[in-house]
Amino acid sequence: MQNTEQRISEAELKARVRDIPDYPKKGIMFRDITPLLKDPGAFAACIDELARRLDGKRFDYIAGIEARGFIIGSALAHRMGKGFVPIRKKGKLPYQKVSAQYSLEYGTETIEMHSDAIEKGSSTVIVDDLLATGGTAAAAASLVRSVGGDVAAYAFVIELAGLKGRQKLGNREVIALAKY
Repeated sequence: MQNTEQRISEAELKARVRDIPDYPKKGIMFRDITPLLKDPGAFAACIDELARRLDGKRFDYIAGIEARGFIIGSALAHRMGKGFVPIRKKGKLPYQKVSAQYSLEYGTETIEMHSDAIEKGSSTVIVDDLLATGGTAAAAASLVRSVGGDVAAYAFVIELAGLKGRQKLGNREVIALAKY
């Protein structure tokens, strides 16, 4: 297989993010990555850049947070030859699960993961499209730890730096390709 790794700059990535004001409620600026996802070259370059930044880290799984974290995380897991673990909203998983509740900038939510999704002693990278207040990623980390796993790093396409979400994530590496 030929190496077809692509690169994307922060400016190129931001050019493929659509700003939607007052969504999901007034005062929130939603950063929509669907224009990035529909551009195959830019999407591939985004995944390649995340893989490049994770290269050399020891980990077993990539856990993607519903819903856009599924898209980014599963593509990254495939690219890096790792297992993918879905972290879902409450009530979506059919098997035995662990749950964590968290606050976000516009309410509260509960996420769940299958209790056997991550083997005890294994290491996981938590992936989502966006880091805002850090509540969702911190809750995902608590799920991983509750079944005996460890968090190796966090990876995001976008970080809303002014919301200081990375402060909730402890001393693990936080990767973000574009900062607002």
